[in-house]
Amino acid sequence: FINERTEGFKEYAKLIEEYTPKKVAEITGVKKDDLIKAARAFGKAEKGVIVYAMGITQNVRGTDNVLSLANLTMLTGNVGKPGTGLSPLRGQNNVQGACDMGALPNLLPGYVKVNGEGRAMFESIWSVLIPDKPGLSVVRMMKAAKQRKIRGMYIMGENPMITDPRLEHVKQALNNLDFLVVQDIFMTETAKLADVVLPAASFAEKEGTFTNTERRVLKVNKAINPPGKAKEDWRIIVELAKKLKASGFDFQSPEEIMDEINHSVPQYAGIKYHRLGSYGIQWPCPSPDHPGTERLYENEFARGKGLFTPIGYMPSPEMPDKNFPFVLITGRMLHHYHSSSMTGRTHLKMITKTGFIFINPDDAKEIGLSDEEEVTISSRYGSLRARVKFDSTVPPGILFSTFHSPDLPINVLTSDALDEKSDIPQIKAIATKIVRGSGLEL
Repeated sequence: FINERTEGFKEYAKLIEEYTPKKVAEITGVKKDDLIKAARAFGKAEKGVIVYAMGITQNVRGTDNVLSLANLTMLTGNVGKPGTGLSPLRGQNNVQGACDMGALPNLLPGYVKVNGEGRAMFESIWSVLIPDKPGLSVVRMMKAAKQRKIRGMYIMGENPMITDPRLEHVKQALNNLDFLVVQDIFMTETAKLADVVLPAASFAEKEGTFTNTERRVLKVNKAINPPGKAKEDWRIIVELAKKLKASGFDFQSPEEIMDEINHSVPQYAGIKYHRLGSYGIQWPCPSPDHPGTERLYENEFARGKGLFTPIGYMPSPEMPDKNFPFVLITGRMLHHYHSSSMTGRTHLKMITKTGFIFINPDDAKEIGLSDEEEVTISSRYGSLRARVKFDSTVPPGILFSTFHSPDLPINVLTSDALDEKSDIPQIKAIATKIVRGSGLEL
């Protein structure tokens, strides 16, 4: 596989010679024997798939992390066959579909670059001039709003007052706007700051499609009517566009919207609304008689041959030190979803312990903490009052907390340093310290 399907292997192999199991064990804290056992298990497996989430991407070397996983996938020939591949788990449903439709600052639908030749096609379809420079990522938008370079913002189905880094800066940015519109199904922490809130329909109250991480376009069927004045997202946008005298928004149904997608996005050309059924179709699907593409790269990569990228180790900018001896990792809990704007309104909040900083019992004992004691946790960017919870699954030197609890807005502590290649912020590992609730430093 390496010889026939890839290039750049010699340069890659030369680099990884430096990273012996002993050296990697010293860097990672994973035992040498465990590293060898894991490497042999994956290397000898007939099939292997790498599934990753935002612990890989949400730091300043997130792009390099993904490229390293791509290296490992190619190294073991786990591409283009059943049960193989590199699969990102999206943070919310239909993130894949939103990206496919151009909800990215540098891309148009179908992953056409805004500064590329494909822009002219969309200008013709939409009868508008499209800026030829990429827009701003979410973190850069907030920085621009704080500086009043952005004066208005329209936020749909997102709750940055819980999920974005440097929450104090986010609040300042949103309050600095002249006009803020939030379109959502609940009065979230972000919606409370809005000048106008547009009530949207939930997934069960609308018809349309979601696209999942395996590129499968799935039909969503309406089960109940939206409550009160709530409307489907597409209806709100159509009505707003008509109020603003915009042309090209004469859609009467999700099927008509899909017709435009079929016309303008080659990967979706054959995914006709009536074809979706109960199992959906995977893109690319170039024509109405095409069955969809079950897996990518069976014969070749998008660039022809897969390219190995030599990437060496670089310490995190959030390494612990004597002032901030712990590394805080943020993540999710099984029972709660994203910012918990939905799950936090259910009985799930009664059966899960949220709003805690989880700490290894040995670390807690060493510094004299009691279980569920109130502390102040601080980073280089902010401080929070919280309660600690003993958890033996948390490694020594590590603290863990969920990011979705309004009772503990943990992203007050996080950095908004960015991966220069992707503009993803460093929020999954932050150097921290703990101070007793009374203010006595431990």
